[in-house]
Amino acid sequence: MADLAIRNLVKRYDKTEVLHGISLDVEDGEFVVFVGPSGCGKSTTLRLIAGLEDATQGEIAIGGRVVNNLEPKDRDIAMVFQNYAIYPHMTVRKNIGFGLRTAKMSKADKEARIDEVAGILGMTDLLARKPSQLSGGQRQRVAIGRAMVRDPAVFLFDEPLSNLDAQLRTQMRLEIKKLHQRVGNTIIFVTHDQVEAMTMADRIVIMKDGHIQQVGTPAEVYHKPANTFVARFIGAPSMNMLSGTVTNGALRMASGSTLELGDNLPEGRDVTVGVRPEDLHPGDGPALVRGPVTVREPLGHETLIYVGTEGQEVIAKADGRTPPQVGEEVTLTAAVDTLHIFDAATGEALR
Repeated sequence: MADLAIRNLVKRYDKTEVLHGISLDVEDGEFVVFVGPSGCGKSTTLRLIAGLEDATQGEIAIGGRVVNNLEPKDRDIAMVFQNYAIYPHMTVRKNIGFGLRTAKMSKADKEARIDEVAGILGMTDLLARKPSQLSGGQRQRVAIGRAMVRDPAVFLFDEPLSNLDAQLRTQMRLEIKKLHQRVGNTIIFVTHDQVEAMTMADRIVIMKDGHIQQVGTPAEVYHKPANTFVARFIGAPSMNMLSGTVTNGALRMASGSTLELGDNLPEGRDVTVGVRPEDLHPGDGPALVRGPVTVREPLGHETLIYVGTEGQEVIAKADGRTPPQVGEEVTLTAAVDTLHIFDAATGEALR
């Protein structure tokens, strides 16, 4: 196992810069997930760590050793791709053992290592099968086993669950998390799925346009987003964004309501007020939003309601038994301490 350090990492393709000097420290044994929309630079970062591409500038160190000039095979890493990339003509045993083909180990030691990894992954009874006899989740476990068998310092996962159906993705998320708890290797995991990031990571790295927007635990990025991009990206349904102004030390909403914040925010500042759907509900009190219900989404114990206001639709949660009807005018309120205040011009969090 080993820690990972990235310093001022830049990647250019001709004149196009896709990574703009990012830096990050990953602790030994930590599970870190890179997440962001397509084209944000997360997979490029992973490929640079793996040595599949060369950095334009910056430094990558694994276990305190700078690896920029080392071949992938010399970096003590193992990578699991989106596509399983397992050999259809080989048995599970031979596929898992393929990672040991150049290892200086006796045949008996190699076989013992394969058996150990298969036991960890719950595949002992499948070692004689061919990939065509396996489910999608089992094939992905074979790919993980081939990486594990080498006992690398760092595991790199590049969207390994994208090709699985919803049920299998949920199952494999749990299995990979259990695997990490059991073997304790450092893991860098890339995904575009914020649910995967929230459920698996010790820390999440949120990227946009080749920049790191925020690094934090799942709780930190959810409850204390650094800017409006993070606030919208993390959480489903997405955080609502409303317009407001700071006046006389209070928050003046477009609905006409005034909310006492208890914060020393800049006077006269135009702000964006973020509120998550679970914190916004129909009721009495200062109105954040007023408008008609346009759509309802019953979820059983609760109902998501979409309310038209200020040229947008705001999402709130209502009681599942007696939700307001479509077309009904509602007033939506939220506790002041659940509101997120962002600078309207920069999008940066003010509290």
